[in-house]
Amino acid sequence: MQIDATDRRLLRLLQDDASQSVSELAAKAGMSTAPCWRRLEKLEAAGIIIGRKVDIDYSALGFTVLVFLRITLDKTHANAMDEFVREARNIPEVETIQTLLGRVDIRMDVRARDLTHYQEIYRTRILRLPHMLDLEALMLVSEVKNTESLPL
Repeated sequence: MQIDATDRRLLRLLQDDASQSVSELAAKAGMSTAPCWRRLEKLEAAGIIIGRKVDIDYSALGFTVLVFLRITLDKTHANAMDEFVREARNIPEVETIQTLLGRVDIRMDVRARDLTHYQEIYRTRILRLPHMLDLEALMLVSEVKNTESLPL
């Protein structure tokens, strides 16, 4: 699907605030509600818009620690990646699992209430994941920039 300047404007506005109603979005985009709704439907049907989300302040809920794990797997096992991912998905505090090409095979984000909670997750669940050859943990100190917005 080819997108035009109006589609891009709608996508920019949605990236800024996905909770807007179609009528609010249409007004900000300088169009009426029905054409705006049809364009959104087309963008969804084309798979360009795949959902809307809520941003949560995790620290307000008591989750103040975020640790990024970089994991290298023992690839001498035929299904090492599949088995690792299957087990890692069962850890509720793991919020992101990404597979990579290069020296590191997996990047995971683990969110915990505090360091004691993270240590418990690490000892009782992370270290028990199968086929790990090497593990590096990086703890977030501050977030300078975090955006998922595409410059449209």
